[in-house]
Amino acid sequence: MRRLLAILVPGLLLLLTACGGGNSAAPEPSSQSAGDVAKFDTLKITDNGDKKAPGLDFPKPFEVTEPTVKAVTEGNGDRIRAGQIVEMSYVAVDGKTGKTLEDTYPSGPQPIELNDELKQGSSLIYNVVVGAKVGSQVAFAAPGKAASEGAEAGSSQLVVFKLLSVKDAPKVLDKPEGDAVTPPAGLPTVKVNDKGIPEISVEGVKAPKELIAQDLIKGKGAVVKESDTLTVNYVGVTLAGGKKFDSSFDDSFGHKGVATFPLSNVIKGWTKGLAGKTVGSRVLLVIPKDLAYGDSGQGDAKGDLVFVVDILGAQ
Repeated sequence: MRRLLAILVPGLLLLLTACGGGNSAAPEPSSQSAGDVAKFDTLKITDNGDKKAPGLDFPKPFEVTEPTVKAVTEGNGDRIRAGQIVEMSYVAVDGKTGKTLEDTYPSGPQPIELNDELKQGSSLIYNVVVGAKVGSQVAFAAPGKAASEGAEAGSSQLVVFKLLSVKDAPKVLDKPEGDAVTPPAGLPTVKVNDKGIPEISVEGVKAPKELIAQDLIKGKGAVVKESDTLTVNYVGVTLAGGKKFDSSFDDSFGHKGVATFPLSNVIKGWTKGLAGKTVGSRVLLVIPKDLAYGDSGQGDAKGDLVFVVDILGAQ
């Protein structure tokens, strides 16, 4: 469901992933700069603490012709390692006007896991954060494109983010672990094929009048909160016809592998249905369309939806 979910720091990660590139095989743990880093020599940063965006002063226009990243100030905290979770806040500005495009400081730090997914999708940011110290400020600049989100056409975008804290990632299960639960009659049925993948049948199932969140396996791990970031495997089908529209278990949807996302940034049916469940659980969600994507849908995900979700980790 990665193409249907907002995953972590939407503005920054979309920008960074789009720029991608860099040497993903760069040695660790040294923080790695990339691009025309001399451009940052004229950037002056006024640190305003951890709860307010720094002041940025630079000659305008600020322009780069390639994605560029550098740790421009060094913190005095622990050195950040691959596989950890780093919390950061950032401010993004238009390189031509200096106008603020996005500021996450008021909403608080954003967690990003330094995993293989980030390394493959945005090796530039992965390589500069891994090996940096907590408290460091990192500057990232992207070449100008067409006008979007308040930026003038052709303006380079400048992002400065501060690495505020780091912690080890919690253990993630390989599969659900817990006690099997027999669901009541009238719900979609779930069978596991010889590859261990859940298959959902919706034959004869009536449209739900309210959200149904039924444990198929009751995990014994931590209780999930709406503020958590989850690691899951899942399969999703439409209730009308049972068409599979997304799955993390196979690569036919272009993203084989577990998904990690804030529970607050998904459809309401997931947020309401998974909060209160436990890590290790396999959960059957039957979601009315008003808690999903409605009648218009998103791709093939239209109307009432059914998911099987394996909760493998929460942080």
